[in-house]
Amino acid sequence: MDSVPSTDRGGIGYLPSAAETLMKLVVTGPFGVGKTTLIRTLSEIETLHTEEAMTQAGEGLDDTAGLPEKTTTTVAVDFGRLTVQDDLVLYMFGTPGQERFLPLWEDIARGALGALVMVDTRRLEDSFAVMDMVEEQGLPYAVAVNRFPDAPAHPDEVLRKHLDLDPATPLVQCDARERRGSIDALIALAEHALTRLPAPQEAS
Repeated sequence: MDSVPSTDRGGIGYLPSAAETLMKLVVTGPFGVGKTTLIRTLSEIETLHTEEAMTQAGEGLDDTAGLPEKTTTTVAVDFGRLTVQDDLVLYMFGTPGQERFLPLWEDIARGALGALVMVDTRRLEDSFAVMDMVEEQGLPYAVAVNRFPDAPAHPDEVLRKHLDLDPATPLVQCDARERRGSIDALIALAEHALTRLPAPQEAS
């Protein structure tokens, strides 16, 4: 695309105008992949988040290998909002990454138009179960590769092959702490989801 996103909170300029279009999007991925960080980076409102300190009760359930800085975890939902071109509003719902929260994930995903699946190249195999879950829900999705400072870097084609992505599935590499790349990932999902919407019925 030729358009370039602005760096302010609105008027990003990627998508065609739509009359008061509201999109519910799920931000998901395995434990510790940066979902809460991405929503906080993008949201134009103060985010709702339900992070709790990790305790000994989670030992054996939450694998913190490779995540020495991880001290909290989402136990319910993160929520944020991003307005695009003043008339397209993206509602971001972040979900817990652990399998034991599957019933909650299904409730949050109900009514969503798409999912942004975040992955970490240090633990790519942890993403497979999440992508299976999204596909079982029938949600179109995009993949956001969150570039952690100590994570190995791979070209897109290598990541696509390893993740066994459909050619139509968008993949964007970003740093969840940085707004520009995070916007690119979310907009890639929004555009992909919009192409999957059924055509409007013509009035008779």
